[in-house]
Amino acid sequence: MSDFEARLRAVSLRVTRPRLAVLAVLRDHPHVDTETVITLVRADLPTVSHQAVYDVLKALTETGLIRRIQPAGALARYETRVGDNHHHVVCRSCGAIADVDCAVGHTPCLTASADHGFAIDEAEVVYWGVCPGCVAEPVQR
Repeated sequence: MSDFEARLRAVSLRVTRPRLAVLAVLRDHPHVDTETVITLVRADLPTVSHQAVYDVLKALTETGLIRRIQPAGALARYETRVGDNHHHVVCRSCGAIADVDCAVGHTPCLTASADHGFAIDEAEVVYWGVCPGCVAEPVQR
């Protein structure tokens, strides 16, 4: 049994070719949007429908097997890295996204200065900047 099959079974989801294909795409291409997922899945499963991929993304997100992120002004993106409370850095120019681990110690970002009585279990931090590729590009005038 593959790791993906075990993960699906662990959250009581049936093992299907579309689910396995979506997980493989997101493992190999983290932070891609829905249309990119559909295009890449169709490379292996040409007859899979848009709706099937949307349904798979929804089921995998709801069960915690994948994470949906949506930085301000950007399309929703998906990744298989879950459960470690990491953050993201986003390029203001091209929209590239990269993972950023918590800065110090064990989930320090979960210690809010004021929790207002909430039992905090996750923090979302988005750093914004310009990626190395865009910094290197000459400004076009």
